[in-house]
Amino acid sequence: MEFFSQTYVALRGPTGAPQTPSDTINRLSDRLSPATLLADRRAAVLALKGLSRDCKKDVGDRALPGLLEVLSNDAEVDGDIGKAVIETLHLLCDTEEGEAAGKELGFAYTDHVLANEKATHTLLGLLGDQNFYTRFATLQYISVLLHNRRQLVQGYFLNSPNGTRNVVSVLEDKREIIRNEAITMVQALISQSPDIQKVLAFEGAFEKLFNIVTQEGGVEGGAVTSGALTCIDGLLRFNTSNQSYFRETPLPPVLCSLLLFPPNLQIRDAAPQEFALQFWDKPKQTNASLIIGVLGMLVGSKGGSAQESSAFTRCLVEIALASNAPTPLKTQSLRLLPPNLTFPLSDLILTPYMPVPETNGEEWDRLEPASALDVLVELALHGEYNGMESGKRSKDGLELRTAGVAVFENFIQKEEIRQSVIQAMLPPEGSSGAAPVTPLLHALISPPNAASALDPANVTSTHLSTLIFSHLLRSSPRAKALARSITPTPMSALPDPNDGAFFVPADGGPPPPPPEAEDDDEPPQSVLQILSENLSLSFLSRSRASASDRESREWDRLVVGYLCLLSQWLWEDPQSVREFLDAGGFGVLVEPINQTSEADTVVPALCAFLLGICYEFDREPGEITRATIYPILNRLSVDTLVGRMARLREDERFKAVGPDSVVLPYPSASYLQPSLKPETEDEGEIWFDWAFVDFWKSNYYTIQRGFSTEPDQLSSSSSGQNAEAAILVASLREMIRTQSQEIETLQRKVKELTSSNVDEVAALKTQVESLSSELQQAAEKHKETEKEQEDLLVLLDEVTSKRKKDKARLREIGQEVSEDEAEEDDEEDDEE
Repeated sequence: MEFFSQTYVALRGPTGAPQTPSDTINRLSDRLSPATLLADRRAAVLALKGLSRDCKKDVGDRALPGLLEVLSNDAEVDGDIGKAVIETLHLLCDTEEGEAAGKELGFAYTDHVLANEKATHTLLGLLGDQNFYTRFATLQYISVLLHNRRQLVQGYFLNSPNGTRNVVSVLEDKREIIRNEAITMVQALISQSPDIQKVLAFEGAFEKLFNIVTQEGGVEGGAVTSGALTCIDGLLRFNTSNQSYFRETPLPPVLCSLLLFPPNLQIRDAAPQEFALQFWDKPKQTNASLIIGVLGMLVGSKGGSAQESSAFTRCLVEIALASNAPTPLKTQSLRLLPPNLTFPLSDLILTPYMPVPETNGEEWDRLEPASALDVLVELALHGEYNGMESGKRSKDGLELRTAGVAVFENFIQKEEIRQSVIQAMLPPEGSSGAAPVTPLLHALISPPNAASALDPANVTSTHLSTLIFSHLLRSSPRAKALARSITPTPMSALPDPNDGAFFVPADGGPPPPPPEAEDDDEPPQSVLQILSENLSLSFLSRSRASASDRESREWDRLVVGYLCLLSQWLWEDPQSVREFLDAGGFGVLVEPINQTSEADTVVPALCAFLLGICYEFDREPGEITRATIYPILNRLSVDTLVGRMARLREDERFKAVGPDSVVLPYPSASYLQPSLKPETEDEGEIWFDWAFVDFWKSNYYTIQRGFSTEPDQLSSSSSGQNAEAAILVASLREMIRTQSQEIETLQRKVKELTSSNVDEVAALKTQVESLSSELQQAAEKHKETEKEQEDLLVLLDEVTSKRKKDKARLREIGQEVSEDEAEEDDEEDDEE
């Protein structure tokens, strides 16, 4: 009692004297000295912890050095004082709560704690302590230090003697709270530090994290699974060394298994239904998104085997095209497919599904199997599930469809593939019948409905078909020549696309045959002529005075799709220009240039651009020539044409388009038409894709200069590439691409052969060492045998000599010796 009384008096001060927090903190700080008892230091730390909330500055300024001494000397010895001092330091360095002054103090005290590596190494050592409170408080405090000064803590971690081992061991802690806090700390620790990512990976972090995911129920898990998958992503992303190491482990196939996709599924085998049809909630969607992100990262990076890349790519394709996964997951899967896509989409047969109406997604119809390429085009043209909700035009749905268009563009990069796609729209060789109308061609040539209000779903379908068709034609003279030869069946003879022209439920029969076309004396029209007519009809319907602002905007979008396709088709293709002009396309373009408004800048600009292309590449003989067009250009005024084109560059619908941002919120540039309101909260719209924006920016000045060129002068682009040069450049590019792929293939084979040779050499070395060891043992054994034989000979000689002496003695004393023995002795003497 006397001790406690003296301690209380020492802290209280003289009787009656006022006690301030500063005085108390000074006295408690003095009690942190190593000269005091451990119990006194523990009591002082607990008291300072209570005061640090209200007197943060006083405690930090006066007691921080002493607290760090206690951390170094006592935390490992006493769990209670270790927990208290770490929590006190946590409060002092916290920058998340409080006012600005308190945050500044937190950063200042963090800098003091991290002035050297001693405190950090002590904390990392305490992670090995099995005491719950010590380990938990340590994890929380390290997370705070990482939040405040991440790079400094990471540098100290790399120099820590046991930091890596302790961090990985914490991930195996059976206590859920400890493990979850460790995952949070690891996320911050590995951020932007390839070196730490490597040391943790080689220490076994991948295995520990996948064990956590499995224990939490796989993709069905909650926040813990999400945290572990985030750590796996952080260890792999932008770290080629870890990616190579990860591929050498048995873990990559587990990624597909977590999504219920068999990793060893053959391309001719269908995906299981339990993979295609799953129940989805928000946590599961988050976890699946992380797994898909890792799969896409591995597919897009170099170094993986062909079998692994094929399995991962098919998993992404199946999720996007033949599953009931949420729309954002499908979009993510398509976007993560590699740009140089070599996966055989046309050979892979998928079994799509469609939800049964009014079942809330609980019942699904299995549809007829189709190739992945056909399903991809169908998805882009009509949306998910054969366009069940394409009329809503949600932003997520449009993102998915444009992602499908981008995958199609990547797939047809090779000239022979795009030509084969266009060839499928032509009648078979030697056949006099009409060309088959594919879903893409059907959506492209469908005439707009001018008799009633436009259907937004049909507008979007036609617009996306123009994007897909432009990808087939861009920079390919051969593809353009084939496209000019397409003469599809008249639309009046085709079935209604809304009657299930593409997909048929698996339990139903085939679609009814199309009605026979009536005899028509008019020759069949080419696609270019049909597009010219549809464009003219769209302009006429667009000018109706009764159209609302929303309907006028739909007509504008349809016209923009036609104009963008025609601009890329006619570029550097004089024969296509001639066909377009002969079909009356020139007169269609002139009127919109003169009729403009503040809200109408896109259509006049594209009309002026296409008019410039017609003038630039009008080199074939015909009724409308450059000499015919030139006076009209002067009457329209070159400055006016250039001004119309210049305004497009400032339009928000053009400026907002990027490589990954094609879908815009509806209505973009709404300040020009305040009456436009979205029908749904997430309604979106599409105007341009990045390929056309890049095409426009590359050729804008060529057309601008061409307006001022005289008809009898060389066109402004004649100094550049002509059609033959374009063909040559395209073929050279294809040759370079092919050679690059061959080089990559050969390099991969060399690497495989090198690795196999290394294994063979190692095996031979092992065999030689084994044989050398056996030979050495045999030689030693032979030496031992020879030595034994020499010893036996010596012994035999000694025995023989002794025997002779014994017989001689026996004769001397008169004993009889047998004759045989005597003869043997004589023989031995003779031999000697």
